[in-house]
Amino acid sequence: MTELLERVIEQLKILPADEQDAIATRFLAEIEDEKSWKTRFSRTTDDQWDNLAAMARQEITSSDIN
Repeated sequence: MTELLERVIEQLKILPADEQDAIATRFLAEIEDEKSWKTRFSRTTDDQWDNLAAMARQEITSSDIN
């Protein structure tokens, strides 16, 4: 465990239980969200990335972006 995370946990320990649970719930949701994005990115093929890049370039070209 990193020193920073240990510091966070020490700070959490002094909070009331309901606040600890609220923060823990947010952390768990964030971890699950990260896992979900990693899975999505790992399943994206090079062709799909190329298509996304082409779509972005096309949108930039056809828009009034300065």
